[in-house]
Amino acid sequence: MMKPRWRRGGKGLRPPVVLDPEHRFRAHLIQEQGDGDVQRIGLADSIWTDIYHHLLTMSWPGFMLWSVALYFMVNFVFALLYAATGATVGGVRPHRLDDLFFFSVQTFSTVGYGTMAPEGPTANILSTVELYVGMLVNALGTGAVFARFARPRARVIFSRHAVISSEHGMPALCVRIANCRRSALLSVDVEAALAQYVMGENGHPVRRFVPLPLLQPHIPILRFAFVLAHVIEKDSPLAEHLYKQLLGEQAEVMLTLTGTDEVTGQTMLARASYRFERIKTGHRFVDILDLREGGGIAVDYRRFHDIEEDARWNGQDAREG
Repeated sequence: MMKPRWRRGGKGLRPPVVLDPEHRFRAHLIQEQGDGDVQRIGLADSIWTDIYHHLLTMSWPGFMLWSVALYFMVNFVFALLYAATGATVGGVRPHRLDDLFFFSVQTFSTVGYGTMAPEGPTANILSTVELYVGMLVNALGTGAVFARFARPRARVIFSRHAVISSEHGMPALCVRIANCRRSALLSVDVEAALAQYVMGENGHPVRRFVPLPLLQPHIPILRFAFVLAHVIEKDSPLAEHLYKQLLGEQAEVMLTLTGTDEVTGQTMLARASYRFERIKTGHRFVDILDLREGGGIAVDYRRFHDIEEDARWNGQDAREG
C-alpha cells in the first residue's frame, strides 16, 4: 500500500487523496480516451508561443471567432489612437468615434472610398502605420486560411469492429480499411501494436507497446478496400493464454497508417484503436465487392462495417467475442 502524501495548496497543506493502484490505473485509462480529457499539469500551453499550430488545430467556428475578434480589436485600437492624438481626418464628424472606426476599417483594408482622408502629419503617420499592420495581418490571415484548407487529410476509414476469423486454419485478427477518395493512396505502410497499461513496481501505471506483425504491412496502392491481418500464433501477444490478462489490463489494438496521395503528393496519416469489446471472435467481414455485368467492379461502402459469423470458425480458439 502506498503511503499517502500531503499536498501543498494555495492555503497551506491539503489532506492527501488516497488512491489505490487499481483506481489510479483505471483513472489513467479514462483520461487517455481523448486529448481534451487529459489535464496537463506543469506544461505551459500559451497560444502565443505556438500560434501557427493553434490556428491549424482549432475548430472552424473558433478560428472564425478569433479572426473576427482580432479584426475589430485592431480597428478599434487605431480609432482610439486617432482620437487620442487629435489626428485630423477629413470627412469625420467631430467627436465621433464610430466615424474614426470606419475610417480605420477603410485604411486597414486599403479600400478608401474617398469620403474620408487623413489630413496633417499625425493622421498620415498613423494611417501609414495602420496600412503596414493591415498588410501584415491580411497576409497572415490569408496564409492561415490557405494552410487550413491545404492541410492533408487522409480520408481513410477503419472498420467499426475488428474480427478474429479463421485464415488457413489459423486464427487471425483482421481490420478492414478503405480509401474514400477517388484518387489512389500510394505506398501505404501500416503498423499495428498492442497498447497495454501495466502496473509498475513503484505503483505507477506504465504504457507499453508490443508490435503485432501484419501479413502485409506494405500496400503498394490502396484504391478501394483492404483487410489487414495479424496471425495469432502461439508467440503472438494475443495468444489464448494471455487473452484474459489483456482484458483485465484494458488493453487495446492500435493501428497507424501512412501513405502518399496520388494527386497532391502529400503524405497522409491516419490512426485507429480497438478496445477488446470491439473485437468480435468467430466473425468475418461481409464482402463489399460486386462484379457488374459489363465486367466492372462495384464497391458497396454501405456494407463496409458489416460483419457475419465465420463459417470456417471451428472453435479452435476458446476466446469470447
